[in-house]
Amino acid sequence: MTHSRAARLLSILAAGALLTACVSSRDTKNEVAVPQTVPAADLSGLTLQVGDQKGGTESLLRAAGELDNVPYKVQFSTFTSGPPQVEAATAGKIDFAVTGNTPPIFGAAADAKIRVISAYSNSAAGDQILTPAGSAVHTVADLRGKKVVVGKGSSAHGHLLLQLQKAGLTVKDIQLVFLQPADAFTALSQGQADAWAIWDPYTALAQNQLKVRTVVTAESVTNGYGFGIASVAALQDAKRNSALADFVQRVARASRWAKDHPDEWYQKYAAAIGIDPQVARVAQSRSLRLPIPINDAVIASEQQLADAFTQSGQIDHKTTFSQFVDNRFGDQLSQFWTTAK
Repeated sequence: MTHSRAARLLSILAAGALLTACVSSRDTKNEVAVPQTVPAADLSGLTLQVGDQKGGTESLLRAAGELDNVPYKVQFSTFTSGPPQVEAATAGKIDFAVTGNTPPIFGAAADAKIRVISAYSNSAAGDQILTPAGSAVHTVADLRGKKVVVGKGSSAHGHLLLQLQKAGLTVKDIQLVFLQPADAFTALSQGQADAWAIWDPYTALAQNQLKVRTVVTAESVTNGYGFGIASVAALQDAKRNSALADFVQRVARASRWAKDHPDEWYQKYAAAIGIDPQVARVAQSRSLRLPIPINDAVIASEQQLADAFTQSGQIDHKTTFSQFVDNRFGDQLSQFWTTAK
């Protein structure tokens, strides 16, 4: 595949007492009232608007058969990254989306009209900082003075920030340039950037199409979480809230299916987004997110990330992540949970 074709592809690529112990204590300051449940039979006229990134939620659900026999319609809209999904949810253009660990923090900082309603986790191995193979950059410390491209408010932005802190650097020590994945891919391939902080499947695509080297991965540095975010308007609407209760279970089941049927998932994932099956295997073998509870440990980890953004000046005020968490679907989702890190 040529660089131009890869860039085009990237431009279209872009998820009881025991229960009480598992999930977090509720922060009621910004609590959204739970409407009455609507029977599935009464949802036939509803269209749930779902934000997606190509190769994301729709591909997973379709591969697992979870878009069969849905009692409502689902309309997917494709976004380049998580932050635009948060903006769309706030504007009422979508009801739900799965994002990385950082977009909800930027959303909370902007008082976005969203709530975090589900959580997912992986090892974060697919979140990496890449540099051209012949670069003099071998460590994060070597990024001092270098031009680093990253999507603003993305999980890669959070990863980059934490890696800089670990190395004793700040964002002021590098030339930070905010670019969406397709433009960042082009910048790195044409020598217009010294490093790229990015996530799968873009990481795997770059490793397959460009001569790059991994400077560092996010493993043991970031939490690897992803979150399902819903608009407040959807959560307040009886029919949409009832549809969301069903939809988040479909996402959780599909994630479990993908883990249990990896070879079938890799093939279907590759076909869905038009990439080499081996690239799909690399990306999904390390970046499939499995459902976890939004418990106190998860919230505390996200709060640490939010505080890091505040301390760095990337966010100009204190943000309280717990105020944007809504565990109303915990009962339904608990059957799918793995243990959060």
